Amino acid sequence: MSVSASLLRSALTAALAGFLFGFDTVVISGAEQRIQSLWVLSDLAHGVAVSMALWGTVVGALTGAWPADRFGRRITLTCIGVLYFVSALWSALAHGPWDFMLARFVGGIGIGVSTVVAPLYISEIAPAAWRGRLTGLFQFNIVLGILIAYLSNAWLKGIGAADWRWMLGIAAAPALIYTLLCLGIPESPRWMTVFRRRAEAATAILRRIDPRLSQSDAQAQVASYASAEMPQPGNLLRLWHAGLAAPVRMAFLIAFFNQLSGINAVLYFAPRIFQLTGLGTRTAMLQSIGIGITNLLFTLLGLQFIDRLGRRSLMLIGSIGYIVSLGACAWAFLSAHLLIVPWCIFAFIAAHAIGQGAVIWVFIAEIFPNAFRAAGQSFGSATHWVFAALVTLVFPWLVARIAPGQVFLIFAGLMVLQLIWVLWRMPETRGVPLEQLQRSLGTARRV
Repeated sequence: MSVSASLLRSALTAALAGFLFGFDTVVISGAEQRIQSLWVLSDLAHGVAVSMALWGTVVGALTGAWPADRFGRRITLTCIGVLYFVSALWSALAHGPWDFMLARFVGGIGIGVSTVVAPLYISEIAPAAWRGRLTGLFQFNIVLGILIAYLSNAWLKGIGAADWRWMLGIAAAPALIYTLLCLGIPESPRWMTVFRRRAEAATAILRRIDPRLSQSDAQAQVASYASAEMPQPGNLLRLWHAGLAAPVRMAFLIAFFNQLSGINAVLYFAPRIFQLTGLGTRTAMLQSIGIGITNLLFTLLGLQFIDRLGRRSLMLIGSIGYIVSLGACAWAFLSAHLLIVPWCIFAFIAAHAIGQGAVIWVFIAEIFPNAFRAAGQSFGSATHWVFAALVTLVFPWLVARIAPGQVFLIFAGLMVLQLIWVLWRMPETRGVPLEQLQRSLGTARRV
C-alpha cells in the first residue's frame, strides 16, 4: 500500500514544524559561549539564558491543546510559524540578556505547541500501516533542522563580532516558508468529526487527502471515528480520570526517560563537551556537525523500521545503545581516554535517533483517544520539556562542579531504568488503527 501525493504533502508540511524546532533548539549551541562572555553571565545565569526557550516550550506544550481543539490543527500549525519568525528576528536584535531571554521564550512557546500539534495532526490523517513513518517525519525534520543549524553555525562562525546574531536570525527564513505552506493543507478529518460534528466535511477532506478512497469507504471511516468517541471532548484536567491512567502513565515515562538520557544537554552544549577533551573551538564546532549527521542517518534508519519492527523493538535497541555508549563515555572521561569521547557521543546520538528519537512523538500521538489526543500530547510534551529545561538549566553548573564522567554515569544509570520499563510495561502499537488502540488500552467510552 502506498500513500497519495496529497497525504504525503500534508504530512511533510506539518512535519516541517519539526525542522524549525530542531534548528531553533540547537542554533543556540553556536552562540551560547559568546553570549555568556558578552553579557558577563554567571554559570547559573547562563544556564537560565540558554534554557529560557525550553521554559517557553513548557508553556507552549501545556497550552497547545487548547487552540488545537478550539480552532483546529491547521490554524494552530500556521500560528507556530509566526511565533518562530518573531522569535528569530527578536533574538538576533536583542540588546541585553533579558531582551534575549524573552525572545527565546516566545520561540520556545512555538516549539512546545509544535510538539503537541504536528505529531497528532499527522497521526490523525495517516493510515495505520504508514502512521509510524509519516508521524516520524516530524522527528526526521527535527534532526534535519539540528544538522542544518550546526552547519549554519560553522559557516557563520567568525564572520564578525556579531556572528551569533546571524546564527539566530537566519531561522526567520524557513519560518516564513513554513507559515505560507501551512495555508495549503487540509484540516484533520478526525478533528472535524469529533469537535465540529461535520461528517460530510470530514468525508470530503478524507477524499482530498486520498483521492483513491470511494465515497462509501470515506463515509465508513468517518463513522468509525464517531463510534469510538467519548461523550464529550477532553482537556488536560480530565486526563486524570481513571480511564486514562494507562496512557497518561506511558506518556509521562517515555518523556521522562527521553530527557534523562541527557540528549538535550549533549545537543545544546556539544562544542563545550568536545572542548573538555582538548579540542579547539573551531574543531569542536566541526565535531558538532558529526552529531547532526549521525542523528540524521540513524533517524532515517529508525523510520525505515518503525512500522516493521515496531515501536517497542526500537526502544529496546535504543535503550541498550544508550547504556553502552553513555557508560563508555563515562569511562573515557574518568580514565582520561579522551580521544574516544567524540565516538562515544556519536554512538549515543545513534542510539537516541533509532530509539527514543524515532518513537516518542509517534507513540504519544497514538495512545490517547481522539477526543483526548491533543490534551494527551500536551501532557506528554510538557513532561518532556519540563525535564529538558531542568537538565539544560543545571548541566553547565553540574559539569563545573563534578567530573564529566560522573555526569554521564548518572545518565547511563537512568537508562537502565528505561530498559526495565520497556521490557516490563511498554505495549506495541504498530499497525493498529487509532480507534482500535482505544479499545485495547481500555480507554474507549470510559470518560
